Amino acid sequence: MNCHKRPTRMWKLLLSSTAVSATVIFAVIGCGGNPRIDYPAARVVNQTDTYHGVDVRDPYRWLEDLEAEETRQWVEAQNAVTDCYLQALPARASFEEILGATRDDETFGWPQQASGTYVYTHNSGRQERDSIWVTTDLAERGRVLLDPNRMQSGGAASLWFFSLSPDGKKLAYGLSEGGSDWKTWQIRDVETGQDLPEVLAGTKFTVAAWSPDSESFYYSRYPRDENDDFDGQKHVAVYRHKLETEQSVDRLVYSVSDDAPYDPYASVTDDGRYLILGLWRGPRTYGYDFLPLRNAELQGHVTHLIPAGKEFFGFLGNDGPLFFFWTTWNAPLGQIIAVDVTEPARSRWRTIVEDTDAAIESASLVGRRLIVNYLADATSKVKVFDLAGVSLGEVALPGRGTTMWFLGAIDDSECFFSYEDFTTPPTIFKYDVGSGEVTSFFGSEADSDPSDYVTDQVFFTSADGTRVPIFVVHGDTVELDGSLPTILTGYGGFGISLTPRYDPAATAWVEAGGVWAVANIRGGGEYGEAWHQAGTKLQKQNIFDDFIGAAEWLIDNHYTNPQHLAVRGGSNGGLLVGAVVGQRPDLFAASNPMGGILDMLRYQVASANALSWSDEYGLSDNEPEFHALYAYSPYHNLKEGVCYPATLVMADENDNRVVPWHSYKYAARLQNAQGCDRPVLIRIETATGHDVGTTTSQSIKRNAESLAFAAEALEMKPVVLH
Repeated sequence: MNCHKRPTRMWKLLLSSTAVSATVIFAVIGCGGNPRIDYPAARVVNQTDTYHGVDVRDPYRWLEDLEAEETRQWVEAQNAVTDCYLQALPARASFEEILGATRDDETFGWPQQASGTYVYTHNSGRQERDSIWVTTDLAERGRVLLDPNRMQSGGAASLWFFSLSPDGKKLAYGLSEGGSDWKTWQIRDVETGQDLPEVLAGTKFTVAAWSPDSESFYYSRYPRDENDDFDGQKHVAVYRHKLETEQSVDRLVYSVSDDAPYDPYASVTDDGRYLILGLWRGPRTYGYDFLPLRNAELQGHVTHLIPAGKEFFGFLGNDGPLFFFWTTWNAPLGQIIAVDVTEPARSRWRTIVEDTDAAIESASLVGRRLIVNYLADATSKVKVFDLAGVSLGEVALPGRGTTMWFLGAIDDSECFFSYEDFTTPPTIFKYDVGSGEVTSFFGSEADSDPSDYVTDQVFFTSADGTRVPIFVVHGDTVELDGSLPTILTGYGGFGISLTPRYDPAATAWVEAGGVWAVANIRGGGEYGEAWHQAGTKLQKQNIFDDFIGAAEWLIDNHYTNPQHLAVRGGSNGGLLVGAVVGQRPDLFAASNPMGGILDMLRYQVASANALSWSDEYGLSDNEPEFHALYAYSPYHNLKEGVCYPATLVMADENDNRVVPWHSYKYAARLQNAQGCDRPVLIRIETATGHDVGTTTSQSIKRNAESLAFAAEALEMKPVVLH
């Protein structure tokens, strides 16, 4: 590594084989009294459930009661032990220092444009949360329109989605308090910066779909229960809200039956002629209905356009009655089709952009062009077509990385997209639809030189013969001696692809002399819907085999060994980490499941949102699916006396998407089962949710703790940067 290229980064000794171990420091400063960690007691209950004739113990069921005083006391005691351990880690301060340098990086979000007004997110790097800026001239940054850091909530509110009205005069924006998925919506006058009087509650994942007259918008919210609270166990319904009226008078527009397997969310076409009703299940849309609009008023009855089925459909936009969709219908890698709403029979659908040998990751309809983002071995490749499907060439990208969005409307002459890779922070570009010219709009610069890093994409053969790619990132001067401290991460679910992304944690780890590896395992969307389906339900074991195969490849090719290999993953990636650690504890020295889904037999009881994951995992109510779930469920497959990797479980108390009792139960059981002196800790953040509400400082702290924990467990050798 060319250390002289980083004059601003001053690193002290991280770790060495002769350094005082964290457990000794733990004892010296009085946190434990001896090198052995005394974990808080967790009561064991005699809870047994019978599934299809199989008795299954659940000894920590009581931790599912998140409001119980006993649970709260357990959380507080666990955090105290974890705080004491992590504060003593030699590398923690050094990782905080290098991650803190990201505060010097200014960041920008994609601009939204309406009637000549642009709004975009901005962070100076020193702000805890992004603010929203507004301008009418892209040569000027404009002014701050909304700053959550200065709100009366004391900085606890974070921005969710926001939407500019068609006339550019109003901004509807959602706020989350304390990281909760529950959001409240308000409307800000763009000219005055003042909010209208109404506040809309009872929402989670909705956006605001403006009517063409800018006097109302459509959104989805949950029903109220007998206590007049919003009931997250039910389906949302679509409502219309007129500006400067109370939410209580909002008009119900569309709902589904209680036993329907999906939730409806609304959008309005660019021409203002149609209200589109997408039927969502999990993170994807599987069907569409619509209502005509005339002079911003709903006309006629609902038309069932695309009945919900097993194939994904994404609405791109319309050209009069011709609706364009990106879909996996009859094309597992994706295609673009057109549906004439005056003749909506499936036999009349037309293929506009045929499927190819690359998977479609996303698509947009902008400036009367179809902009299609393909994945070529998990990196972006963007092609442009006219509305008849004639190829118009490719969009020039800065490298082999990840592009997103291409935001714009059908009549726009420009749109915006972002680009990033493992060593390049997200940068916003403007794309001229007519000329194809790409120009840098806003961006940020990393405090590092990309030439100091090596990014390789390699392939290995999984247990069943499937070819699987891995990205491997490391410094340009490291020697492959078979003992490099390595962090392997992955996801493997919901068709979500792990493409090259800029991650400050990865950069910090590589700068410290480590290796960062990302496995593109099945369950994702890197190679289309077949790749996704190969990692679902009864085939879920494929993703664990793939991930274990990635670990073995790193060992066999002299990057690392089991004493210097850690695994890390969040949400479904936390499930991945928990499952492979349970199946191959000998393969890893450290694990870091973050907000993981870890009790696979009861995940669906948490919420209607969790129940919607059943297409991915299956349900324990179904006998074949129960046996598959039980075979890998991390919580249920821990065995007493086994030496498991050093483990730092991370959870968020306000996570109402993947409820934190998954992590609580798993940590309690792993602490009891651990058969060696490797630590098992749980860090529970009390003011954040599932990827929601995390401030800049909290992100730095969390990543520093995670990396320092891994560095201790992997015995990272000295690294000094000048």
